Amino acid sequence: MKEAAFIKQNKSRWEEFEHVVKNQQQAPPDRLAELFIQVTDDLSFARTQYPNSRTTNYLNALASKVHLEIYKNKKEERNRFITFWKYELPEVMYNTQKPLLYSFIIFIVAALIGAVSARYDDTFVRLILGDGYVNMTLENIKNGNPTAVYGDSGPVMMFFMITINNIYVSFRVFVFGIFASLGTGYDLFNNGLMVGAFVMFFSLEQQLGQALPVIMLHGTIELTSIVIAGAAGFVMGNSLLFPGTYSRLASFKMGGLKGLKIVMGLVPFFILAGFIESFITRYAFMHWSLKTFIISLSALLMVYYFVIYPLRLKRHGKF
Repeated sequence: MKEAAFIKQNKSRWEEFEHVVKNQQQAPPDRLAELFIQVTDDLSFARTQYPNSRTTNYLNALASKVHLEIYKNKKEERNRFITFWKYELPEVMYNTQKPLLYSFIIFIVAALIGAVSARYDDTFVRLILGDGYVNMTLENIKNGNPTAVYGDSGPVMMFFMITINNIYVSFRVFVFGIFASLGTGYDLFNNGLMVGAFVMFFSLEQQLGQALPVIMLHGTIELTSIVIAGAAGFVMGNSLLFPGTYSRLASFKMGGLKGLKIVMGLVPFFILAGFIESFITRYAFMHWSLKTFIISLSALLMVYYFVIYPLRLKRHGKF
């Protein structure tokens, strides 16, 4: 690319950089870091193609300014933790509405396919859930408690095992986004397929009324979090597929950072889901009103924080 064309293509972006640096007190640290990545990417290209030009010198000076502002603000504010939960993560979620919708649709469609397959194929449930689990559950049904598996082990050990496994699943769904989003879609589909087969299995055994409310005590947060982790994977994968005006590497770095914020933000919710599953779900025969309260509160928490709250912040100009 000729130098003049390179300047014309990126001039507006560099002017934006200068404006943000001059008004850096109004720019969040993450925005400065994002700019630094973009500037250094352009600088690297300029050093290779136009090593002794004024353009290279200009970009070097601009990168130095951004670098200085980043490290001048390196000391985090005392309320950095609060800021993350109050503004940063909701802003990322606001900008992730479409990937979240895609993730939800894939999960629901897969769950429907799993349910229909289990309904019309006697071997499908065993193929998906495994003979050991199916046989154990059938035995529990005979004994009058279809969800007895949730009380088979000590609550503390169960809490750590379940929480670690759920966090692992969410990170896997996210990381698979590196395969051009296809990996995330595939993993989401498998999870949805399993849930659909699982629900239909209890329905065929005429135990859905007893089992589903017990499962959703923890499943409301757990399954919603997996769908959100899928959105994080799509954010990262789409940054590779559709870099826009950025280089593919710069776009991937930004998409990876946004997705990582989402999955890190899900960790407390997986801990909460693990606590409910280990210490509360085992009481399968609690009053229906208590089950309804826990499920409703969990659903409200997830929908409000990840969907409604970001929209409210945007509406009030907090981003």
